[in-house]
Parts: sequence; structure tokens; C-alpha cells
Amino acid sequence: MITEVSTFATEAAAPNKVLVGLIGADIQRSKSPYLHEQEAAASGFQLHYQLIDLTRLGRGVEALPELLAAAESCGFAGVNITHPCKQAVIPYLDELSEDASQIGAVNTVVFRNGKRYGHNTDWSGFAEPFRRHFAGDDLHRVVLLGAGGAGSAVAHALLVAGARELVIVDQDAARAAGLAARLQGFFADRQVHGTTDVQAAMQGASGLVHATPTGMYGHPGLPLPAALIHGGLWVAEVVYFPLETELLQLARERGCRVLDGGGMAVWQAVGAFALFTGREPDSQRMEQHFRSMIAAG
Repeated sequence: MITEVSTFATEAAAPNKVLVGLIGADIQRSKSPYLHEQEAAASGFQLHYQLIDLTRLGRGVEALPELLAAAESCGFAGVNITHPCKQAVIPYLDELSEDASQIGAVNTVVFRNGKRYGHNTDWSGFAEPFRRHFAGDDLHRVVLLGAGGAGSAVAHALLVAGARELVIVDQDAARAAGLAARLQGFFADRQVHGTTDVQAAMQGASGLVHATPTGMYGHPGLPLPAALIHGGLWVAEVVYFPLETELLQLARERGCRVLDGGGMAVWQAVGAFALFTGREPDSQRMEQHFRSMIAAG
């Protein structure tokens, strides 16, 4: 595995070229390489974004120490982290940003001065399009599906956005309860609960956010019973490949206001790009790149 990363770095390295990557499972359809490379080119420098796919390597989260060491030794500026590694990566980092520490998940690791710094741009990546799309919507009771890495970030963003009651649903009861308890400590004036019972959670809900892999390419289906979706809900998705998930299709059919996962994909990349390169990207240009790429198929 180290040999594979080293070979890539040898082939791609060039003066003034920034090397970054993404570690995760089933990531071949990720749009991150295009977003980062196009923005770098438009800004006048070279960047190469490498996919380090655990599925293709036939490995799991146990490979993280080896992969991080290989990327760091080969001169990568950093790596993005995605499912199923956003929480598992934390023990292998030297420092966490305040946001990443509160959330308990990392999606961006920066290598600098011999140290590994963990950040979370998922929460701000979700918060910005959510603010733009659902400003003024009812946040009295929000249901979040998924307490993993993405779910942890989205939960933080929803509470920052003003959710009065947040119900976190996950098949792992301990994980849901643990995330709820941690966030309750930072948002003492809100109600944060964890549960495995999605039907009970949806009673009286004003909004629904989905943050599990269900609906992604390779993981088709709905993340909850179809009968629980009704026109009185707003529905937000974090999955962006495909952009129109089965959940969003159903929600549109039933008259819900919806937000696809494309905005989060763009805005988390905006934050990661700045951390990797030390340059502020043009967020509007990155969003245009993303939408044009999706439209082109």
C-alpha cells in the first residue's frame, strides 16, 4: 500500500504542485478531485487530488496508520477523510480544531511541520447551503438519520442553525446516545436525543436530514419507511452521488421542500481547499464547476 502511494507521488510530483487525496471506501465517483483540481488551475497553480479507495485496496479502517504515514512521507499537503474513517482517524492525529473536537469527527487532515492536524469542514459545508435554502423554516423538531462522521458534523450544524430539538436516529443505540450527550453539553439550551426508533422520532418533526450511506451508488434504497415522508416536512440530503437520491425523489413527489447534497459537497471542499493550500478559493466558481460536471453526467 505504501508502495502504491509512493509510486503516485513520484509520478505526480512536480515543482509548485500540491498533492492531496481522499481516503475512504467506494469513492471512485467522488467529485472532489475535479473540484480541487479545477479551482487550483483557475487560481494559477497545479494540484493533483488522488483517490485512495479502501474498497479497491481490499482494506478497512485498520489501514489508516499506514496510509497516513505513506501520504505524509510522500509530501502530500493533506488528505480528506470520508466513510468509514471520519471517527476512526482521530487517534492517529496530533491536534484537532475546536470544531472537530466538539463534533468528534474529522474530514480534513493537514500535514504541516511534522504534525497531523484534524479539521472538520463538513459542518460548515452543510451549514452554508442549509442557511441559504431553509432560512426561516421551522426548526422546532429536526430528525437526523445517522450518527456517524457526516451525521456528527450535520448535527453540530443544525444546532448552530437554531434547531430547538434534535433527534438523532442510528441503528447503533450507543453511538446515537453518545453523540446526543456530547452535543447537549455544548448546546445546553436545546433538547438533543438519541434513538433507534425512527417512527417515534418522526412524530411531530418539522424537518428531516439524511446522513447515512443509504441512497449512494452501491447502497440503493430509502433510509426510512416511505410512509413517514409527508408534505409538511422539509428534507435535506448529504449524499451527492447520485444527486437525486430515492429519498429526494420521494420527498419531491410528496410536496416537501428539499435540499440535495451538492451544496455540502462544494462547501466542504471550499473549506478543505483553503486548509490544504493556504489560499481562499472562489466558492461561486467551485459551485459552477460542480453543477456543470453533474449536468454533463
